[in-house]
Amino acid sequence: MQAAQALADELGPTHALLRADLSTPDGCNSIVRQAFVALESIDVWVNNAGADVLTGDARRWSAERKLEALLELDLKGTIRCSRLVAAQMRPGGCILNLGWDHATANGMAGDDAELFAAVKAGVLGFSKSFARSVAPDVRVNVLCPGWIETAYGAGADRDFYDRVAANTPLRRWGRPEDVAGSAVWLASSAASFVSGQAINLNGGVVG
Repeated sequence: MQAAQALADELGPTHALLRADLSTPDGCNSIVRQAFVALESIDVWVNNAGADVLTGDARRWSAERKLEALLELDLKGTIRCSRLVAAQMRPGGCILNLGWDHATANGMAGDDAELFAAVKAGVLGFSKSFARSVAPDVRVNVLCPGWIETAYGAGADRDFYDRVAANTPLRRWGRPEDVAGSAVWLASSAASFVSGQAINLNGGVVG
């Protein structure tokens, strides 16, 4: 929350900082309602909220608790917000949903990976169908990052970190800026003929 507030302060008073629990129907309704009140209209909406089940105390949660958290926030939150926003967007709007390249490309073994891939595959399937439902007025696409240097990457075992970089054709982890740049392109008029697509941002890894 502190980082979000710092960014809002940097951007200035015309940029609203809104909060809601997107793992609940009421929270999704609240954030969309607040956003349209604050901005009057919305041209681009990014469903980027995700449950962190890999760091902190959540690392020790049971698989069932992790799955529930991922389903409620990553999948249901994406579906709810997408529908609420698209219903009020003016023609030409764009919705971007966050997936995972392992759900579209080559998969990954492990308890956490299985859960995450299943949920993000759900996001992908919903997005492709929803893109058809709201066309031609609203475009819907999915950004599928691979290994990105977030808090998880920063705290990863060094040998694992180096193996990921070595097995990536571009020989490095992705950066948040890499994802942001692709999001900006998909939201721009340069991508006005792109909808229902999943873009893998993973340095060239293919299944």
